[in-house]
Amino acid sequence: MNQYETVFILTPVLSDVQMKEAVEKFKAILTQEGAEIINEENWGLKKLAYPIQKKSTGFYQLIEFKAEPSVIAKLELNYRRDERVIRFLTFKMDKYAAEYAAKRRNVKSTKKEEN
Repeated sequence: MNQYETVFILTPVLSDVQMKEAVEKFKAILTQEGAEIINEENWGLKKLAYPIQKKSTGFYQLIEFKAEPSVIAKLELNYRRDERVIRFLTFKMDKYAAEYAAKRRNVKSTKKEEN
């Protein structure tokens, strides 16, 4: 199993409930295909570097997971079919990227505990 990270941008016209519904849909696709979700982050509404489909903002979401390579094709097919997704990027993490992501998660969890 390889470790992957996927970031997708959802259209800003969605309500909070609709956005969470879309995220749950993609997480369900991953778990149905046997992927193990390691981390999930909602980065919130952010301004885009350039307009996409005449929209200047979008909801960013990151999911870090371990899966077989065949799962990626199914996930990205569902991204393409879903009109709520305006952009996505999935990439395989090498061992250095995976270590960095683990350190970043640990730093975030310690900051949450301090607050």
